[in-house]
Amino acid sequence: MKKEHIEPFFATLKAANPQPNTELEYTSVFELLAAVLLSAQATDVGVNKATRKLFPVAHTPQQILDLGLDGLERYIRTIGLYHSKAKHLMQTCRILVEQHQGQVPRTREALEALPGVGRKTANVVLNVAFGEPTMAVDTHIFRVGNRTGLAKGKTPLAVEMQLMKRIPADYLVDAHHWLILHGRYVCQARKPLCWQCGVSAFCSFKPKTSKP
Repeated sequence: MKKEHIEPFFATLKAANPQPNTELEYTSVFELLAAVLLSAQATDVGVNKATRKLFPVAHTPQQILDLGLDGLERYIRTIGLYHSKAKHLMQTCRILVEQHQGQVPRTREALEALPGVGRKTANVVLNVAFGEPTMAVDTHIFRVGNRTGLAKGKTPLAVEMQLMKRIPADYLVDAHHWLILHGRYVCQARKPLCWQCGVSAFCSFKPKTSKP
């Protein structure tokens, strides 16, 4: 993607969705952290189905601990990898209670020290909860970055660094959501919906046309 196309690319996405947000359901920073931790290799829809039952019963680190591992697993067993995710969430809750007074820390270093929390999860929490201009590169953003030519890279970190460098500051806080939603609903993996894409004019991808 040419440099002069980046600003209109994001201006178009913003015009279509002025206030984008995550599709994970949460009512507190801790609920957001828990939901993102559970969402690895799972869909937001699947996570929301589980947390709609979990959060009314346990929505603080101490309440999760009080459930016990078996109790927590009963609520999240419909989510992929629920055994390891339950273990990580319990360990995270214990650290939050013992080291952070039950509060979610606001620094990348402290977030990434929590079990099950990697760079992507930390970026989501920093961005969504605390409004920091971070870029959580998931499969959608990785695909959109490479396919459009906005940010080419062989690893999520390489794409993240390119995005942080190329996206104009005015769009950076919300760019993560625009790119995820664009990849989820328009620039899809198997067959991008280029004919209904509002930013196709700025994209480097040339769709294959079927022969007559």
